[in-house]
Amino acid sequence: MTTPNLNPSASLSAIPYGTLPTASAPASRKPISLPRLAELHARGEKITMLTAYDATFAAMADSAGVECLLVGDSLGMVCQGLNSTVGVTLETMCYHTESVSRGLRRVQGTAWLIGDLPFGTYQESREQALRSATALLKAGAHMVKLEGGGWTTEVVRFLVERGIPVCAHLGLTPQTVHALGGYRVQGKGDSAATLRQQALALEQAGAAMLVLEMVPAALATELTQELKHCATIGIGAGNGTAGQVLVMHDMLGVNLGKNPKFVRNFMTDTGSVQAAMQAYVQAVKTGQFPDNTLHAW
Repeated sequence: MTTPNLNPSASLSAIPYGTLPTASAPASRKPISLPRLAELHARGEKITMLTAYDATFAAMADSAGVECLLVGDSLGMVCQGLNSTVGVTLETMCYHTESVSRGLRRVQGTAWLIGDLPFGTYQESREQALRSATALLKAGAHMVKLEGGGWTTEVVRFLVERGIPVCAHLGLTPQTVHALGGYRVQGKGDSAATLRQQALALEQAGAAMLVLEMVPAALATELTQELKHCATIGIGAGNGTAGQVLVMHDMLGVNLGKNPKFVRNFMTDTGSVQAAMQAYVQAVKTGQFPDNTLHAW
């Protein structure tokens, strides 16, 4: 009879393809948490975020120093080849969230993990949103993200009151792109007042983070200053936000289409995935990316 090997490190070393990069040293970065993100926000240090959809790239991004990993429903386009995010299911989101979470555990990663609530999983009712958010948290997410303002305010409040951290999303909201008339800049002219009102309401409802996508840089900067506790994360919203996010495939220059205006290909000058991710973190932290003259409206 063979005695089972109960040494986790020995078992891990025997696993084929067990070559994931090491995590950030414990002494150099504490595990990212809501209080830790609040500290970064309070002292004006930029928060870095990238999408991640699998174990290996999640581990690499964590090792590169990315604070937040977003399992975005953008996986519908970059992983599944869909034309939009609308076709992504909750089951698919849970699968990829589990994969990313396992990757972080494999390397004792410290990144904060956010999971997107896909279209049709929170619009019906607050209770539906709670069930969907619970599924993502059980899959390994620390926070859920949902799109839109107005009616979503009470959904956010409902989730936060039940102990679920929420990241909101205003501006261009890909799940409702058809209602917006296409991939257009949001918050211009008279609509700026509505976006501001929605942002303030979402903060009051308890949203800890707010993605601002394709919003004029001036408006995004104003909102960042007006929101006291909710950290703004820009994507095509200029360099005045509290942090930045990009789709990983976009910033590596390996997507299936044309890069949007707000994207910078970090592989061009680095030559490796790890170096590109590190360059992205450095550029965001120092304010070199985004460049408002190139990447914003």
